[in-house]
Amino acid sequence: MSIDWFLTAACFGIGIVVGLTGMGGGALMTPVLVLFFGIPPLTAVSSDLVAAAVMKPFGSFVHLRRGTVNLELVKWLCVGSIPTAFAGVVLLKFLGNGKQVQSTVQTALGIALLLAAAGLIIRAYLRLLERARNADGSASRLSQDRPEVVVRKGWTILVGAVGGLVVGLTSVGSGSLIIIALMALYPTLKASSLVGTDLLQAVPLVASAALGHIFFGDFKLGLTGSLLIGSIPGVLLGAQLSSRAPGGLVRRALAFVLFASALKLLGVSTVGTGYFLLAALLVGPLVWVVVRRANGFPAFAKGRRSRTPVSTGA
Repeated sequence: MSIDWFLTAACFGIGIVVGLTGMGGGALMTPVLVLFFGIPPLTAVSSDLVAAAVMKPFGSFVHLRRGTVNLELVKWLCVGSIPTAFAGVVLLKFLGNGKQVQSTVQTALGIALLLAAAGLIIRAYLRLLERARNADGSASRLSQDRPEVVVRKGWTILVGAVGGLVVGLTSVGSGSLIIIALMALYPTLKASSLVGTDLLQAVPLVASAALGHIFFGDFKLGLTGSLLIGSIPGVLLGAQLSSRAPGGLVRRALAFVLFASALKLLGVSTVGTGYFLLAALLVGPLVWVVVRRANGFPAFAKGRRSRTPVSTGA
């Protein structure tokens, strides 16, 4: 097995960001492989998913021991996600092995990254709303008498099915898109249970997608080894730094990077990408200031430290 040490170093840096933010690694790893190392999209997705299948169980088992997992939710999410994750890979197989399938994977990846960037913004907004409720005391009353989570089976299966298909096609979604849907479906679910549930359901989801890519994708053992050797120590280091790093700033920068990567994967020209990014830099902060003021916060946040739980997945 040949190890690419330059790639390993890049994966170490990505691992640090994953540990800092709790963001799944697939949203960063796969576009880096495609855009900076010239790896074909299908090969990048296949190898990244197999690496994620090895990494995912570490964080999820910690949450299992702490009791911060809703096993009923995990069950119904997996009912939807496991078959569709495998089916997503089979769908790619039917598209062929040439330029057409590589182009399809790249387009799907670009769309998934746009959704992941939007997901980061939505998460930030929902957290702002939660802080606003804390300020007026409504959240504290809810925590004292928090209702039981009533599982909405149909919607939960649908979320799992859509998330599984996206992960099978792109390797993105298990740590970014599904958690947003869970926040919307189950607003009373505690934050720790939200993260723990998302991490545990992603283990069989990613395993199913990885198995499909081993059989039908373009899995490369040497590439996967490089990913694991770099990313695992990076995630551990990022986790140690997470209590001291400005997590909000890191997540905003991450959303910006995901947006830029998505535009390039979707074939937007360099000049067009520059215009979009400039617009995001100028308009985004102004909109966020308005949102903060509307919820009773000062225009600019004072220094806050992130204690985001670690996610070691796609």
